[in-house]
Amino acid sequence: MREWLRDRRLAAVIVVVALLAGAAQLLLWWIGPAPKPNEFVGPPRSGYTLTDFKLTQYGADGLPSFLIDAPRLERREGDESLYINKPDFRLPSNQTAVPDWLGHSLYGWVNHDGTLLKLQGPVHMERAAFDDTPQTTIDTAEVTAWPKQNRLETAAPAQLVQGGTRIHGVGMRADLNDKHLELLDDVHATFPPRQHAR
Repeated sequence: MREWLRDRRLAAVIVVVALLAGAAQLLLWWIGPAPKPNEFVGPPRSGYTLTDFKLTQYGADGLPSFLIDAPRLERREGDESLYINKPDFRLPSNQTAVPDWLGHSLYGWVNHDGTLLKLQGPVHMERAAFDDTPQTTIDTAEVTAWPKQNRLETAAPAQLVQGGTRIHGVGMRADLNDKHLELLDDVHATFPPRQHAR
Protein backbone atom coordinates (compact mmCIF):
# COMPACT_ATOMS: atom_id res chain seq x y z
CA MET A 1 0.00 0.00 0.00
CA ARG A 2 2.83 2.40 0.83
CA GLU A 3 4.46 1.73 -2.52
CA TRP A 4 1.19 2.33 -4.30
CA LEU A 5 0.81 5.70 -2.50
CA ARG A 6 4.39 6.60 -3.21
CA ASP A 7 3.91 5.81 -6.94
CA ARG A 8 0.74 7.95 -7.02
CA ARG A 9 2.56 10.84 -5.35
CA LEU A 10 5.43 10.51 -7.78
CA ALA A 11 3.05 10.51 -10.74
CA ALA A 12 1.19 13.54 -9.32
CA VAL A 13 4.49 15.40 -8.80
CA ILE A 14 5.54 14.63 -12.41
CA VAL A 15 2.21 15.90 -13.75
CA VAL A 16 2.39 19.09 -11.62
CA VAL A 17 6.01 19.75 -12.73
CA ALA A 18 5.04 19.19 -16.39
CA LEU A 19 2.07 21.58 -16.05
CA LEU A 20 4.26 24.22 -14.37
CA ALA A 21 6.92 23.88 -17.11
CA GLY A 22 4.24 24.22 -19.84
CA ALA A 23 2.71 27.27 -18.09
CA ALA A 24 6.17 28.84 -17.73
CA GLN A 25 6.88 28.29 -21.44
CA LEU A 26 3.51 29.85 -22.43
CA LEU A 27 4.18 32.79 -20.12
CA LEU A 28 7.62 33.27 -21.70
CA TRP A 29 6.14 33.28 -25.22
CA TRP A 30 3.45 35.73 -24.16
CA ILE A 31 5.60 38.33 -22.34
CA GLY A 32 8.97 37.66 -23.96
CA PRO A 33 10.46 39.88 -26.70
CA ALA A 34 9.54 39.21 -30.32
CA PRO A 35 12.18 37.33 -32.31
CA LYS A 36 14.53 39.59 -34.22
CA PRO A 37 13.84 39.73 -37.96
CA ASN A 38 16.53 38.53 -40.33
CA GLU A 39 18.37 41.74 -41.23
CA PHE A 40 20.48 40.22 -43.98
CA VAL A 41 19.87 42.00 -47.26
CA GLY A 42 21.52 40.44 -50.24
CA PRO A 43 22.08 41.93 -53.67
CA PRO A 44 18.97 42.78 -55.71
CA ARG A 45 17.73 39.84 -57.71
CA SER A 46 15.99 39.85 -61.04
CA GLY A 47 12.39 38.85 -61.18
CA TYR A 48 13.20 38.00 -64.78
CA THR A 49 15.50 39.00 -67.63
CA LEU A 50 14.55 39.36 -71.29
CA THR A 51 16.85 39.61 -74.30
CA ASP A 52 15.98 41.09 -77.70
CA PHE A 53 12.51 42.10 -76.59
CA LYS A 54 9.73 44.49 -77.61
CA LEU A 55 7.46 46.09 -75.03
CA THR A 56 4.28 48.12 -75.56
CA GLN A 57 2.68 50.08 -72.70
CA TYR A 58 -1.00 50.98 -73.18
CA GLY A 59 -2.83 53.85 -71.53
CA ALA A 60 -6.29 53.80 -69.96
CA ASP A 61 -7.72 54.82 -73.35
CA GLY A 62 -6.43 51.59 -74.90
CA LEU A 63 -3.91 53.40 -77.08
CA PRO A 64 -0.14 52.78 -76.88
CA SER A 65 1.64 55.30 -74.64
CA PHE A 66 5.16 54.08 -75.48
CA LEU A 67 6.95 51.25 -77.23
CA ILE A 68 10.47 49.99 -76.47
CA ASP A 69 12.73 47.65 -78.43
CA ALA A 70 16.03 46.74 -76.74
CA PRO A 71 18.63 43.98 -76.41
CA ARG A 72 18.13 43.48 -72.64
CA LEU A 73 15.53 44.13 -69.93
CA GLU A 74 15.78 43.22 -66.27
CA ARG A 75 12.85 43.34 -63.83
CA ARG A 76 13.86 43.69 -60.17
CA GLU A 77 11.94 41.79 -57.49
CA GLY A 78 12.03 44.56 -54.88
CA ASP A 79 10.44 47.49 -56.71
CA GLU A 80 9.15 45.72 -59.85
CA SER A 81 10.67 48.39 -62.09
CA LEU A 82 12.32 47.67 -65.43
CA TYR A 83 15.99 48.35 -66.22
CA ILE A 84 16.72 48.48 -69.94
CA ASN A 85 19.98 48.53 -71.94
CA LYS A 86 20.24 50.60 -75.16
CA PRO A 87 16.52 51.13 -75.71
CA ASP A 88 15.06 52.25 -79.03
CA PHE A 89 11.74 53.83 -78.18
CA ARG A 90 8.68 55.29 -79.82
CA LEU A 91 6.30 57.82 -78.26
CA PRO A 92 3.09 57.63 -80.29
CA SER A 93 1.36 60.89 -81.12
CA ASN A 94 -2.02 59.10 -81.40
CA GLN A 95 -3.05 62.00 -83.67
CA THR A 96 -3.98 61.63 -87.31
CA ALA A 97 -1.23 62.74 -89.73
CA VAL A 98 1.25 63.53 -86.91
CA PRO A 99 4.21 61.13 -86.90
CA ASP A 100 5.46 59.43 -83.73
CA TRP A 101 8.61 60.51 -81.93
CA LEU A 102 11.39 57.92 -82.36
CA GLY A 103 14.55 57.84 -80.29
CA HIS A 104 17.26 55.95 -78.47
CA SER A 105 19.35 56.27 -75.32
CA LEU A 106 22.09 54.38 -73.51
CA TYR A 107 19.89 53.12 -70.65
CA GLY A 108 16.25 53.25 -69.70
CA TRP A 109 14.21 52.77 -66.54
CA VAL A 110 10.43 52.32 -66.25
CA ASN A 111 8.60 52.38 -62.91
CA HIS A 112 6.34 49.46 -61.95
CA ASP A 113 3.11 50.94 -63.30
CA GLY A 114 4.58 52.45 -66.48
CA THR A 115 3.79 56.08 -65.64
CA LEU A 116 7.43 57.24 -65.45
CA LEU A 117 10.23 56.63 -67.95
CA LYS A 118 13.84 57.73 -67.43
CA LEU A 119 16.25 57.77 -70.38
CA GLN A 120 19.85 57.90 -69.22
CA GLY A 121 23.03 58.83 -71.03
CA PRO A 122 22.86 60.61 -74.41
CA VAL A 123 19.29 60.77 -75.72
CA HIS A 124 18.38 61.36 -79.38
CA MET A 125 14.78 61.88 -80.54
CA GLU A 126 13.39 62.62 -83.98
CA ARG A 127 10.06 63.13 -85.69
CA ALA A 128 9.52 62.98 -89.44
CA ALA A 129 8.28 65.99 -91.38
CA PHE A 130 4.52 66.45 -91.71
CA ASP A 131 2.25 69.13 -93.21
CA ASP A 132 4.33 72.34 -93.15
CA THR A 133 6.49 71.16 -90.20
CA PRO A 134 10.00 70.01 -91.20
CA GLN A 135 11.78 67.05 -89.64
CA THR A 136 12.61 67.72 -85.98
CA THR A 137 15.43 66.29 -83.85
CA ILE A 138 16.19 66.72 -80.15
CA ASP A 139 19.58 65.81 -78.67
CA THR A 140 20.06 65.90 -74.91
CA ALA A 141 20.75 63.59 -71.93
CA GLU A 142 19.11 62.28 -68.75
CA VAL A 143 15.46 62.68 -69.78
CA THR A 144 12.51 62.10 -67.47
CA ALA A 145 9.30 61.35 -69.39
CA TRP A 146 5.66 60.84 -68.49
CA PRO A 147 4.52 58.73 -71.47
CA LYS A 148 0.81 58.78 -70.69
CA GLN A 149 0.82 62.60 -70.76
CA ASN A 150 3.38 62.74 -73.60
CA ARG A 151 5.57 65.11 -71.53
CA LEU A 152 9.31 65.10 -70.91
CA GLU A 153 11.98 67.21 -69.26
CA THR A 154 15.72 67.37 -68.58
CA ALA A 155 18.14 69.60 -66.73
CA ALA A 156 20.94 68.77 -69.20
CA PRO A 157 21.98 70.81 -72.26
CA ALA A 158 19.55 70.26 -75.13
CA GLN A 159 19.52 71.07 -78.85
CA LEU A 160 16.48 71.26 -81.10
CA VAL A 161 16.88 71.22 -84.88
CA GLN A 162 13.80 71.79 -87.02
CA GLY A 163 14.58 72.34 -90.67
CA GLY A 164 17.07 75.22 -90.81
CA THR A 165 16.28 76.36 -87.24
CA ARG A 166 18.71 75.41 -84.47
CA ILE A 167 17.99 76.18 -80.83
CA HIS A 168 20.10 75.07 -77.91
CA GLY A 169 20.06 75.76 -74.19
CA VAL A 170 20.36 74.18 -70.76
CA GLY A 171 17.30 72.45 -69.38
CA MET A 172 14.21 71.63 -71.40
CA ARG A 173 10.51 70.91 -70.91
CA ALA A 174 8.35 69.57 -73.70
CA ASP A 175 4.70 68.70 -74.16
CA LEU A 176 4.62 66.55 -77.28
CA ASN A 177 0.81 66.69 -77.55
CA ASP A 178 0.64 70.41 -78.26
CA LYS A 179 4.17 70.67 -79.77
CA HIS A 180 5.28 73.02 -76.97
CA LEU A 181 9.01 73.01 -76.18
CA GLU A 182 10.69 75.28 -73.63
CA LEU A 183 14.43 75.69 -73.14
CA LEU A 184 15.13 77.04 -69.66
CA ASP A 185 18.57 78.71 -69.56
CA ASP A 186 21.46 79.98 -71.72
CA VAL A 187 19.35 79.79 -74.89
CA HIS A 188 20.91 80.44 -78.29
CA ALA A 189 19.10 80.16 -81.61
CA THR A 190 19.91 80.29 -85.30
CA PHE A 191 17.05 80.85 -87.75
CA PRO A 192 17.24 80.46 -91.53
CA PRO A 193 16.85 83.63 -93.59
CA ARG A 194 13.25 84.46 -94.49
CA GLN A 195 12.15 84.05 -98.05
CA HIS A 196 10.88 87.43 -99.28
CA ALA A 197 7.80 87.45 -101.47
CA ARG A 198 8.38 88.85 -104.95
